[in-house]
Amino acid sequence: MDWALFGSALLSSTLFPGGSEALLLYRLHQGADPFASVAVATAGNVLGSLITYGMGRFGRQAVRRSGRAERQAARAERWFARWGQPALLLAWLPVVGDPLCLVAGILRVGAGRFLLLVGLGKLARYAALAWLA
Repeated sequence: MDWALFGSALLSSTLFPGGSEALLLYRLHQGADPFASVAVATAGNVLGSLITYGMGRFGRQAVRRSGRAERQAARAERWFARWGQPALLLAWLPVVGDPLCLVAGILRVGAGRFLLLVGLGKLARYAALAWLA
């Protein structure tokens, strides 16, 4: 298993900045198996989103918003109000994706539905990236 790719994908899907896409493309350029690489990146990225979801779900009283984080969370809440839970298919997007996962936890979206929607969106993103490479 490519632990560097897994770790990069995990960290990039939490509230920390990162870019696992570049590492995925590098690995594919080196000749790595595209199916295994996409699976590893997706698993790490979904696990990172699940951590962010858990922070919202189990730490909702402790979640304090300020500055940029407050604006991102407000944008994510507007997406939820407009699009509902299917907005989680877009959890891979920069800027709004991580707050979507946090807000999903705060709003107590079911874990199964969360994993299905987030997993499908992130898998589609990595698969499209690998296919285009």
